[in-house]
Amino acid sequence: MILIVLLLLCLTPQSTNARKLVSYTSTADRSLFFQRGSLSFGAEPLGGNLVRIDVDARHQSMDGFGAALTGSSCYNLMQMSPKDRKTFLQQTFSTKKGLGFSYIRISIGCSDFSLSDYTCCDTPGIENFALTSEETDYVIPILKEILKIQPKLKIMGSPWTCPRWMKVDNLQSLKPFNSWNDGQLNPRYYQDYATYFVRWVRAFEQAGVPIYSVTVQNEPLNRGNSASLFMGWKEQQQFVAEALGPAFQKAGLSTKIYAFDHNYNYDRIPDQQQYPLHVYDNEVAATFLAGAAYHNYGGNRSELLRIGKERPDKELIFTETSIGMWNDGRNLAKRLSADMSEIALGTVEYGCGAVIVWNLMLDTDRGPYRPGGCASCYGAVDIDRNDYHTITYNSHYYIIGHLSCVVRPGAIRLGTNEQSGLMTCAFLNPDNTLALVVLNKESRTMSFSFTADGRNYATADLPPHSVTSYIWKP
Repeated sequence: MILIVLLLLCLTPQSTNARKLVSYTSTADRSLFFQRGSLSFGAEPLGGNLVRIDVDARHQSMDGFGAALTGSSCYNLMQMSPKDRKTFLQQTFSTKKGLGFSYIRISIGCSDFSLSDYTCCDTPGIENFALTSEETDYVIPILKEILKIQPKLKIMGSPWTCPRWMKVDNLQSLKPFNSWNDGQLNPRYYQDYATYFVRWVRAFEQAGVPIYSVTVQNEPLNRGNSASLFMGWKEQQQFVAEALGPAFQKAGLSTKIYAFDHNYNYDRIPDQQQYPLHVYDNEVAATFLAGAAYHNYGGNRSELLRIGKERPDKELIFTETSIGMWNDGRNLAKRLSADMSEIALGTVEYGCGAVIVWNLMLDTDRGPYRPGGCASCYGAVDIDRNDYHTITYNSHYYIIGHLSCVVRPGAIRLGTNEQSGLMTCAFLNPDNTLALVVLNKESRTMSFSFTADGRNYATADLPPHSVTSYIWKP
């Protein structure tokens, strides 16, 4: 395993001035890991490629960047010494001493990376709702540690399944279906399940953990996960319009609700194509929904453009992607450029206002994971089970960090021109600092210049297969 210590941390925007900018560079060969540097502006571009930032081309607002804090991730974090855990959480979440991860996704009940199969109401009757030891002993304590470091952390909840007593085998026979995976939500229990969501949000709030958003169902078209629930668009539309939305409204919750939360290709199910658009067709449901969430386990991210064009009034967010044995996930030389272009910059370029990857931390045996779940996934970082100290940083940690260290929540994406061999995204932060993230996809050093006003130019050499993030005060 490789132990990487983050010595050069992202600085606050106040460290920049009108003629200087700060940069952070990482390379696919691991020789540079958020290496801090600085540049000066000059009157002429010197690089072979010129990136022009169009400050008048305003696109989506950014909600944040982060990873999933599954029960497994929390378990692994709790095995670390308090000192090591604090160091890791600070370098990951602090905006002053670290990378400023700002968005966390957790499961409502179990996921395929939990310590057991459970929901928060396994005894029939919604009056039996209660948080379990996974939340009270692992997830909530870790979240509270993070909130001390990053008080503005945004937290999203997603259910993998409803309580089994709410399930039926199909919506025609309505036969009870006592299984963790597959099945459908019995319409008889729409109101109870909406109450389940409300009580879950309230329980976390009472524990000192505010919930910023939820998705209605994780992977609603996936019947085969270790815990799962099939929920076609007609069901989701009805559930949101008749139960979930009104329940949140009645409870006075400002928690955002997102539809879908699944793949670009809708798992190739013909009558589920463009799932969010169908849900939005019901005006009541659409009123309660902030937008739609996507994963990339099937299809092409161009679907984001299609959905965004049809409903520009609704947000798009990217909520899950994995690395693992199937895509050589621990090989940074292979994954850094691919994941930066397809996930981090790619989804933002196509309209997403948030990017969240899957497990923040797994162990070196890819766990703990549930039987029937993903046994071949890696985390954004992997911690050695032999000492719970040695950490390997994988591509997903890099790609989120290179966005979060310079792009603040509330930033607006700006326009940039295309340059061969480079991929770029620029942002205007709420404090009026500018940020630019650049991927060099080539196997050679690339010299480039950039400007936001056509008068002041910065020039840099980008190492082969590298990512560099810039922030400056114009």
